[in-house]
Order: sequence, then C-alpha cells, then structure tokens
Amino acid sequence: MQGNRSRNTVPEVRLRSALHRSGLRFFKHRRPQPGISCRVDILFPAAHLAVFVDGCFWHGCLEHGTRPGAHSEWWTAKLELNRLRDERNDADLARAGWRVLRIWEHESVDEAARRVQVAVRSG
Repeated sequence: MQGNRSRNTVPEVRLRSALHRSGLRFFKHRRPQPGISCRVDILFPAAHLAVFVDGCFWHGCLEHGTRPGAHSEWWTAKLELNRLRDERNDADLARAGWRVLRIWEHESVDEAARRVQVAVRSG
C-alpha cells in the first residue's frame, strides 16, 4: 500500500488543472480550520467548500469499487473503516459550517469541474 498515493492522484491533478484554467483559486491538502483533523483535497475557504476526490477502490464506489479475493476479511474491514472515516469527516465539516463535495475518480473532469464551479459560485 505504500506505493498508493494519498494526494496528487491523477484524477485530483486533472480536476485541479481544470479548475485553475477556469479561473478558480484554491488551497490543496489543507485543514479547513483548527479543530478539524482531516485534510481537504481542494479547499475554497471563502465559499466554505471542501472538495474531496475519491478513488473508487479506496472509498467504496458502488459502481466501480472492487473487493480483493485474497485476505478478504482484512480488506472488507479496511474499506469499511475508510467509509466510516469519510462519513465522520463530512459530519465534522458540516457541523463547522462547511459544505462538502465528493467527486469520484470515474467522473469526467469537465463534469466534476462544472459541479465544483456551481458550488463555489452558490456559496
């Protein structure tokens, strides 16, 4: 698992590039405020918007997520903990007044960028 990137993944970099080309400015891999432990992939502080780019395997995409056959009990527990962590982070951010947008790695970059742009402008 050491070879798996937790930041600057290909889908994340592509989305950030599209957002930057559209004129949006943001922070990357930053905690939104003291007291919130998670780091947000793409953060728009003025709009109070936290954007996460989730990999289908690691975050349990219902469409594309897979479960390894070897060590299946361990992987099931690991992926469930990831899902619970995501829910906890979303709830912590919402309680602190942040909106959360989760983008799946399989989404088209253009559609994901449009969703982010709409969220930034509406906030």
